[in-house]
Amino acid sequence: MTLVAIILATLGAGIGSVWVAALLLRVGVNSGSGGVNAQHLLSLAAGALLATAFMHLLPEAFEGSVGAHALFATLLVGVVFFFLLDKAELWHHGHEHGQGHDHGDGHAHDHDHDHGHSHAHPPGHGHAHDGPRAGGWSLITGDSVHCFGDGILIASAFVADVHLGLVAALAVLAHEVPHHMGDLVVMGQASGNRRLALLKVSLAGAVTMLGGVMGFYLVESLPDWLPYFLTVASSSFIYVALADLIPQLQKRLTARQTAAQISWLVLGMGLVTAASLLAHTH
Repeated sequence: MTLVAIILATLGAGIGSVWVAALLLRVGVNSGSGGVNAQHLLSLAAGALLATAFMHLLPEAFEGSVGAHALFATLLVGVVFFFLLDKAELWHHGHEHGQGHDHGDGHAHDHDHDHGHSHAHPPGHGHAHDGPRAGGWSLITGDSVHCFGDGILIASAFVADVHLGLVAALAVLAHEVPHHMGDLVVMGQASGNRRLALLKVSLAGAVTMLGGVMGFYLVESLPDWLPYFLTVASSSFIYVALADLIPQLQKRLTARQTAAQISWLVLGMGLVTAASLLAHTH
């Protein structure tokens, strides 16, 4: 039953987040100031990730037999690892695309910064707008690797506790929605076909399920390592929230816009907490 739950949850987080992103793009969610926009979604995702990491995954990891010192060391190594992964992707794309492109403002911008655990910017902020590049398969490959990792993280949470797995899947879905909105915009411009872009990004999202199945058998074969897997999952969520999502929110805004950001951040935390309480109640 745990494996079935993992498959359903990873499909929901992986493909479901793509379809939610497509729906939001269709109804006009953008980076403007009216209504719900990409900034709100980023705030929501950041709140969900932070609450999942600090209120659920880490407490579960510390309930095991592994000492606090070892787990904090794992958390530190995990955050540094994801930082280095980001740097490697930036270096790779800088060389692949000629160290970025001059956008006419005197600065070379690295783009396609949406692989590993970094994310495409929300609609209106993507940098990969200079025409097709092999149908965007480079973006899809990197996105697939990212989704595979998400699947392993979700599986680790499910093996610890089904309710924890549901919370982790919800957090992954929340932070993948703004990510996939950027992917769909970039892929749509690269291929010129929105339906084809949706199909490609959905296939990448489906890889989350493969990661979930692999993660299930990996964690089941190494049960003593479960606290470490949960801590690595926490480091991933913390890094994405603090290094990728929140910096996109650090802009000079009006008091009303700032209040909206904070409200959506708290809403993300509240949704994760409510989902956890509901799951444990049932």
